[in-house]
Amino acid sequence: MAKEPLPGRVKTRLTPPYTPREAARFAAAALADTLDAVASASRTLGVRPLVVLDGHPGHWLPREFALRAQVDGPLDVRLAAAFDAVRGQPALLVGMDTPQITPAGLLRAAARLRRDTDAAFGRAQDGGWWLLGLGAADGDLVRGVPTSQPDTGARQHTRLRDAGLRVVDLPVLRDVDTAADIAPVATLVPRGRFAAVAADLRSRSCDPAGARETA
Repeated sequence: MAKEPLPGRVKTRLTPPYTPREAARFAAAALADTLDAVASASRTLGVRPLVVLDGHPGHWLPREFALRAQVDGPLDVRLAAAFDAVRGQPALLVGMDTPQITPAGLLRAAARLRRDTDAAFGRAQDGGWWLLGLGAADGDLVRGVPTSQPDTGARQHTRLRDAGLRVVDLPVLRDVDTAADIAPVATLVPRGRFAAVAADLRSRSCDPAGARETA
């Protein structure tokens, strides 16, 4: 699941202290790091990755990705539609808020899903979730679960268990939602694009001669 990284439409909770243009730089970098990890894992698995996009594709979208537009509606409806697009097939769904994900982590989740469970679930520190894998994709498993709430992850986990699925829990990750999340996440992926943007904007803010970007 991804959103076109346009100023004023992405990472709005980073503004302030960052400008909309700077927030969009963070979003674009996080998206690029995520696409890299997904592409690498997909090549190993021998599958074609899919981006379910809110907005228009740009140069940032690798050709190897299939593309599908997000449907209109609240997040649970859009997530459900993404799973329904591949209904009945194995699927791992991630967003663009966790640029610290790695190909190895995604491959471990896929292996667990293929081998010994019906669902793989990665909770986020803010109470949401960063990954949901289903052995047989079904939008009804997420449709109607309240999103962007402190208990979203708990409710989604309960929904899966109530459906009779075996659920394996993955490591808890930190989403990038606010400025306080940037440094801890960038430290985990020091050679990634996200960390490079964080370092660049940090150096500018510390340079008395440097001017901040404007929206």
